[in-house]
Amino acid sequence: MFIQTEATEDPATLRFIPGRAVLPGATREFRDSASAGESPLAAALFGLEEVTGVVLGPDSIAVTKAGAAEWQVVKSSVLRVIMEHFVTGQPVMVAAPIEEADAYAEADAEIVEQIKDLIDTRIVPAVASSRGKVAFHGYKDGTVYLELSGAAFGMIGGIENMLRHYVPEVKAVRDHREALPKPGLQTEDAKMIQKLLDERINPSVAGHGGYVSLVDIQGDRAFIQLKGGCQGCGMADVTLKQGIEVEIKQAVPTITEVLDVTDHANGTNPYYTPKGAHG
Repeated sequence: MFIQTEATEDPATLRFIPGRAVLPGATREFRDSASAGESPLAAALFGLEEVTGVVLGPDSIAVTKAGAAEWQVVKSSVLRVIMEHFVTGQPVMVAAPIEEADAYAEADAEIVEQIKDLIDTRIVPAVASSRGKVAFHGYKDGTVYLELSGAAFGMIGGIENMLRHYVPEVKAVRDHREALPKPGLQTEDAKMIQKLLDERINPSVAGHGGYVSLVDIQGDRAFIQLKGGCQGCGMADVTLKQGIEVEIKQAVPTITEVLDVTDHANGTNPYYTPKGAHG
């Protein structure tokens, strides 16, 4: 993926053009991380300390840096965030997350009943046979929010296909935790780990076509995801335990545990580690 950059009239703002649609037919401006909850891309960019503003356009992302920061330093971090966003297939905008369980609008009651019936009669038995769990959490603007655990994460694609087939109003299925804010990514520990990933770990694994992403920090635990050539690699656990985890703990002593949340068989697998993978 090749991302072009273009100067603007404001020296503190640089336009990044990824060569694909960003926000077709619209423009959205975000002035801080608090306002970026509906955009995973903008939220990720605000995870960079030097970023003070983001404007999403039809085919570009305008990023404003802090006055004292140098584009020579900031540009590489912004390019990394944008590239990772598009390579992993994340949406540019999402509906506001539903934080309360069993939440939905009264007008959607009939749709929700169909969804719940499918979950109870078809999806729960299938997931349970693989030792996973799934439960309805909420519905909003065509998105079904589910509570997932165990093997259910690896089956989310099949769950979405089934719901979309029987309930045309369903456009997407998400684990409700994915859409929640992650304040842990705004901490000093997160910034130190991200710097370590950028400067040491990712350049090392890049030779194998892989890279490592920081997903979240909760207390003294760091959650990471292995992507590219690292996903599905038979040596992934060794790489984590003998390499990545050791370096993170040395750089950030407050972190006592590093968990791989990758589904090495099926793709993204948030906050789930296969039984026996880390002991």
